[in-house]
Amino acid sequence: MSITSGLRGGRLVRRLCQLYAGLALYGASAALLVRGGLGLEPWGVLHQGLARLTGLTMGVVSIIVGAAVLLLWIPLRERPGLGTVSNVFAVGIAMDATLALVPDGHGPVARVTLLIAGIVLNGAATGLYIAARFGPGPRDGLMTGLHRLSGRSVRLVRTAIEVVVVATGFALGGSVGIGTLLYALAIGPLAQLFLRVFAIPAAHPGSTAVAAGSPEQAILRR
Repeated sequence: MSITSGLRGGRLVRRLCQLYAGLALYGASAALLVRGGLGLEPWGVLHQGLARLTGLTMGVVSIIVGAAVLLLWIPLRERPGLGTVSNVFAVGIAMDATLALVPDGHGPVARVTLLIAGIVLNGAATGLYIAARFGPGPRDGLMTGLHRLSGRSVRLVRTAIEVVVVATGFALGGSVGIGTLLYALAIGPLAQLFLRVFAIPAAHPGSTAVAAGSPEQAILRR
């Protein structure tokens, strides 16, 4: 095996580890926000509302919603990657596993601690899986696909999607609170920070790319 092949193999292993570590931590972070009880991230509000309506676990609902959103990629002509498909299943499984292990927070100190831990961990998880460069999550692709189709700005499309998602989830009984607002304010800067921390050097010398396409758009997630 040549040195070049060895380096490429090592880079691939690192990318795969980052992808699945990031997706697992994303699901865990969403569960911590649930246990904190101070408000969820926008898609979490929808997942919780649907879970209460259907009696399914939040993780299972997350998988179903992710698969449904992925189907919307077909008319938008988006192309999924390994990370896209993995996102659908890994996040929901990790969420349910964490919910089974972590109890609800009781008292303001425990609840605020869970909230802060969930938001910071979510930012780290986002940086991990985006920097792995295996494709955007289903919801990211929906946003960028609608952006390309409509010609509207990414921020406008993202805001419109999240307003609809939060409103629908809240109407179904999902939790909206101070945590929802703090998440919205903090996730962008945190994801940008961790995207730099977990950046993987590109295969070609001199290139500083850390994600295929537009990672700046990808972190405008949920």
